[in-house]
Amino acid sequence: MTTTEPTVRLARISDQPLDAAEVEAAVAGAHYGAVVVFTGKVRDHDGGQPVSALEYSAHPQAERFLHQVCAELADSAGVPVAAVHRVGALTIGDCAIVVAVAAAHRAEAFTVCAELVDRIKHEVPIWKRQLFADGLSEWVNACG
Repeated sequence: MTTTEPTVRLARISDQPLDAAEVEAAVAGAHYGAVVVFTGKVRDHDGGQPVSALEYSAHPQAERFLHQVCAELADSAGVPVAAVHRVGALTIGDCAIVVAVAAAHRAEAFTVCAELVDRIKHEVPIWKRQLFADGLSEWVNACG
């Protein structure tokens, strides 16, 4: 990778449906033998309870935090990364997050992608409210 090539290719918070192909294309390049793409989708259950929908809310500076996390990891690993997280109301099967990492080899791409997803989950101020089938709701990881 050359020093003029940006390592954070995409870091965005969006209220629109996510396009995994766009995120993958952001990191692709002829000198990368591996591109790992993670898509996190809304599932229909959590902890044995049926989930009917999710709502994501974000701090006004969440995109800045997302870019910072992406930049730190991309710079330390020396590989291009891209990440987009959705906010707003999502239904079962909707894509909530897409992360892509390109590297020369698959092991590095998988490792960096997994670490990036974990860091986004723990460091970017985005909060999830689960709506259950029985009409109750719960905020997930809203305090930490």
